Amino acid sequence: MKYLDLSFPTPALNVACDEALLDWSEEGGDCEILRVWEPNQHFVVLGYANQASLEVKRDRCREMHIPILRRCSGGGTVLQGPGCLNYTLILRVDASRPVSTIAEANAHIMGAHQRALASLLNKEVAIEGHTDLAIGGRKFSGNAQRRKRRFLLFHGSFLLDFDLSLIEHALLLPSKQPVYRRNRSHLEFLMNLKLPADAIKRALRSAWSANETLDRTPTALIEQMAKEKYSQVEWTFRFP
Repeated sequence: MKYLDLSFPTPALNVACDEALLDWSEEGGDCEILRVWEPNQHFVVLGYANQASLEVKRDRCREMHIPILRRCSGGGTVLQGPGCLNYTLILRVDASRPVSTIAEANAHIMGAHQRALASLLNKEVAIEGHTDLAIGGRKFSGNAQRRKRRFLLFHGSFLLDFDLSLIEHALLLPSKQPVYRRNRSHLEFLMNLKLPADAIKRALRSAWSANETLDRTPTALIEQMAKEKYSQVEWTFRFP
């Protein structure tokens, strides 16, 4: 697997990069990738099918100058920003491997991350809901998936030293909650790992044997998607 540590200066470029890597691999790039990145500003990211009015405090985000974007994968709405480490996996879909269905991919990838984090933290880490990682019932990692014929995209984030109070200001309680959340507020439900990003990066690289550096990226496609899709109000608020 190829390794890519690449953070862009804008939210649109960072979000676009994940879909561009998926399309690039699907259409001939033909390699599995682990990307890691860290945002330099706060922004909201809606899941593909989320209704903005049910998930986001739009007026408060406008007051705080927090932009809102929509990603290409499912899952819930999140607030990104400094203190959050993101990762992206581009994996080949093969009937002989444990990623041939959505459920199999969830179980395989989340299991790998559960083991990696439990070893790193030296404490019990649980898989909750479908694709959350939690300690003692408090979530520190959320994840989502998108699939094509030959490759899938699986991506998520780790809360390391994030200002959790901002989530209360920017996001409503999610319209769909996993049972283990029990209607808790964001502050009661979420937690930071208080680990350096490099420690998580090393754990992920080891878990996925991402030993080679990706020496080229679909730069033009990333920039095109950022401009023509992820910066467009029509895409972000397609489900208002």
